Amino acid sequence: MSVLHKKVISNELAEKMIMKAKEKAEELNIAVNIAIVDNGGHLVAFSRMDDAPILSIDISQNKAYTAIAFGIPTHEWYPLIDKSPALKTGIVHTSRLVVFGGGYPIKLDGQVIGGIGVSGGSEEEDRLCCEAALKVLNHVLQK
Repeated sequence: MSVLHKKVISNELAEKMIMKAKEKAEELNIAVNIAIVDNGGHLVAFSRMDDAPILSIDISQNKAYTAIAFGIPTHEWYPLIDKSPALKTGIVHTSRLVVFGGGYPIKLDGQVIGGIGVSGGSEEEDRLCCEAALKVLNHVLQK
């Protein structure tokens, strides 16, 4: 019998990533919701900036969940299903699946340790906030 050893994002790292995503959102002059989940899709940290859209609370969490579910950014989903009418009309009804940008897996040594989802700005702005947050992981690893 064997046992799997999986790394998982810590609350401390998640909070640092949220702070960096907030900084980027402020730079972009937007208010967003930021969710970070562990590698099982469970919420580790969450922040709703003042005036961030209420509807985007769940969207941010679902983006993070989608990112860990297949280990790919959410913006990569639509090109995967676009040419398949059955998938394009069917899979989008899957609970918690988001097929537009703003969700990224958080990876360490090629292993998904969590996911981040940002919602409240445009798709591009949400992605920029995620990308800023992901740079925290690289900074932490260099120490």
